[in-house]
Amino acid sequence: MLYNIIRVIARFVLLFVFRIRIKGRENIPKEGGVIFAFNHRSYWDPVIAGVTCPRRLSFMAKEELFKNPIFGGLIKGLGAFPISRGRGDIGAIKGAFKILRANNAMLIFPEGRRIKDGGKAKAKPGVAMIASRANVPVIPVCIYGAYRWMSKITVSYGEPIYIGMKRSAPDEMQNDAQKILDNIYALKPGVSEK
Repeated sequence: MLYNIIRVIARFVLLFVFRIRIKGRENIPKEGGVIFAFNHRSYWDPVIAGVTCPRRLSFMAKEELFKNPIFGGLIKGLGAFPISRGRGDIGAIKGAFKILRANNAMLIFPEGRRIKDGGKAKAKPGVAMIASRANVPVIPVCIYGAYRWMSKITVSYGEPIYIGMKRSAPDEMQNDAQKILDNIYALKPGVSEK
């Protein structure tokens, strides 16, 4: 209920802030467990993801955001759950598996932090590990455009990436995660895959 109310409010606010265009809607699965892997440039990204994706999204958020009980309660109501960054957080990983195995959708930022426009990052391996162990597809999604008043922002949904259920060595998991991130970057015009 809270998610839908905030989504409507956010959509209304965004109408007056940006001109949002969506590409690749046909790549969004209507059902089943799925990870939407977005690039991360701005604090606006989770809001834009939630408004442009027709599926309800759950997402990991750094544990520091939950220290304020009001804000923490709000984002928890919107589907966020805490993750300790910089170390393996087994509780957060189990939470992600629970969401995906219940055939729900999850938002992950493979970069792990905000990256300035034009910059590129090394992917965090978690996105590939979670997708593989939960055996769900990953939809690469690129948000691009200038975060300025009434500027055009494009959200481009790419074709699903299937990693398949496997127990890979850390290097292979890192390669799979980087492939996902490279696919995200390739959705921006003028950028080609490695």
